[in-house]
Amino acid sequence: MAATGEAHWLPDVSGAPLRETVLGALLAERAAALPERAALIFDEAGFLASWTYAQLDARVTELSKALLARGVAPGERVAVMSANCPEWVLLEYALGRIGAVLVTVNPSFRQGELDYLLRQARVSALFAAGSFRGFDLGAMLAQMLPGLDGGRPAGADYPDLRLVVRLGAAAIPGALPFDALCAAAPEVSDAALAKVAEAVRPGDVLQIQFTSGTTGKPKGAMLTHRGTINNALLAAARAGYRETDVMVSAMPLFHTAGCVCNVMGMLAAGGCLVVMADFDAERMLDLIERHGGTVTNGVPTMYIRLLQDPRLLAGGRDLSRWRIAYTGGTSIPPQLMLELHARIGCEPVIIMGMTECSPIITQTEPSEPLGQRVLTAGVPLPHVEIRIVDPESGETRPVGREGELQIRGFLVTAGYFDMPAQTRETLSADGWLKSGDLAAMDAEGHLRILGRIKDMLIRGGENIYPAEIEDWLMQHPAIAEAQVVGVPDPEFGEEIFAFVVLRAGQGLEAGALRDWCRARIARHKVPRHIAFIEATPKTANGKVRKVDLRTMAGEMLQKDATA
Repeated sequence: MAATGEAHWLPDVSGAPLRETVLGALLAERAAALPERAALIFDEAGFLASWTYAQLDARVTELSKALLARGVAPGERVAVMSANCPEWVLLEYALGRIGAVLVTVNPSFRQGELDYLLRQARVSALFAAGSFRGFDLGAMLAQMLPGLDGGRPAGADYPDLRLVVRLGAAAIPGALPFDALCAAAPEVSDAALAKVAEAVRPGDVLQIQFTSGTTGKPKGAMLTHRGTINNALLAAARAGYRETDVMVSAMPLFHTAGCVCNVMGMLAAGGCLVVMADFDAERMLDLIERHGGTVTNGVPTMYIRLLQDPRLLAGGRDLSRWRIAYTGGTSIPPQLMLELHARIGCEPVIIMGMTECSPIITQTEPSEPLGQRVLTAGVPLPHVEIRIVDPESGETRPVGREGELQIRGFLVTAGYFDMPAQTRETLSADGWLKSGDLAAMDAEGHLRILGRIKDMLIRGGENIYPAEIEDWLMQHPAIAEAQVVGVPDPEFGEEIFAFVVLRAGQGLEAGALRDWCRARIARHKVPRHIAFIEATPKTANGKVRKVDLRTMAGEMLQKDATA
């Protein structure tokens, strides 16, 4: 609970204690308790892979032995560069079982980005797909790793890299096929695997997730078994997940939203995860119907597209089992969540998280009224401590006042791999993580994210938070998506630039939208500049790239000035 008058939430430890276990052991536990329960399904364009918990555990055991046979040792870092696929999930579990560290790689990376990651994380094995969204990853890897033979790299460009494995039908010359790697499993006995698995500890690093690198080079956040497992268990419990739940999601596995919230979230509940290779609104709704989906996880832009599905609009979908709509990762428009509830009947669950926090920090309480739930990012998970501080002085702010969100507890990263200076900048000596998020907290612990500290713009001396204006714009019936950035202005210092995506078949003029805004928000918050675009630029996990929007805004203003 929050201390009187201060925006400081003390951790709630009144419920179940934290689990002291590891990922491999938790999977074995579920397989023993729910052997015939469906655990994982890939259903993509004629390809169907489905495992019960017992079958999944057996496959993970086989892959764990194969990894050991091929020389992958506990503590070594193994990179996986692929879109969502069955092998990805198998590797997540198997690497955890033997105590190796999964290094997640965005498959849209190009040579310079991958080169940096392989060196910075000192990767010893790389599992890669051959292509991603039309780009030839195989050709890029062939250029980076000439002379590959049976998965063994030649040369000294990457001295730590000893093994390259291709996933699926990937065309990576010289890489070891995944099936060939798995064939080595009989070389390792059950007893040998058990000895390795028993040595894995809850505090060991399970994953290294590289942050986006908005300031300086990307940093590899080290997430532990204890942090991710308890995060998944506590979030699943608060959301009300059940053993009978079926989650359908396209969130990328190379982000915590996919590999923790989805994979480990359903493992925590004993439910089934239906993984999509990539997001497509029509396909996702088809899978919800086919597999009786009860839970979804997606960013707001995904839900916007789902609600625009022609068959859904025509009343031709049976989504009666859809119970929970999980979302986070950006500012959540309240109107969108209300519309989703009104049209589908599912309950919104809103979270606030960050990679360095394994990832969920706060989550809405299902028992609270819907109207209140959609206005905030909820309250901290059990065992999580947060505070709002003045970014300059570090002093705790009063309840209701904005400041930087800081977090402490089991969920916080063990630090950035091989980056002690950056770790000290982000983590205080007494365990507080500086989020860089501008937030406010009420006396009941409800958190509102106002934006990144650097995203706040100052217009004529007034502090303006883009998320607030975006929430208002999203209430206009013609608007499907709205994003706000600040642009330089000689008179006011900064001005507001709004990018607007209209709903299908809708028309709207900038002047009419400004008039609509003036009737609802303070004049200094009304966007001076408005651009109507077909879609906003996004990262691989669906977050809006505001840095690209700022560039676009500057180019548009420059063009107008010279016209």
